[in-house]
Amino acid sequence: MKLLTAVAALGLIAAPAFAEGDADKGEKGFNKCKSCHMVVSDSGDVIIKGGKTGPNLWGVVGRTAGTYEGYKYGKDMVAAGEAGLAWDEASFTAYTADPKAFLRDYLGDKKAKSKMSFRLKKGAEDIYAFLAMHGPADAAEAEAEATTEETATN
Repeated sequence: MKLLTAVAALGLIAAPAFAEGDADKGEKGFNKCKSCHMVVSDSGDVIIKGGKTGPNLWGVVGRTAGTYEGYKYGKDMVAAGEAGLAWDEASFTAYTADPKAFLRDYLGDKKAKSKMSFRLKKGAEDIYAFLAMHGPADAAEAEAEATTEETATN
């Protein structure tokens, strides 16, 4: 019974990671992003090899903006995170469509800037769905599933 409760609780924690887009299309769409971004797990597993101009996008879903350790963000992205911005599907798709306009609107500052100059015209929901599959919550979910299978076979 405790195991079922733990699995159910884990499902609630991971629930915000579910996305509306198509993760398979998002993996292909990420080709537009990998010149600046990579997806590398906390343990060093390379999901997508990419550039280091932008932050690693492993676990970006639900992450507070401007907080990936080791990456030097612009002051406006840090300010947005301090103001409560955490990446969900709506904020991710709006930001990737026009990063500068998004930050200006979010911060209410007509001079806000973004280091990201690329604008993603379409497919952001799919890329978000792909990224939602790659993060600490998903690693914990996989571990819980393995524990459940191990318990079931014993």
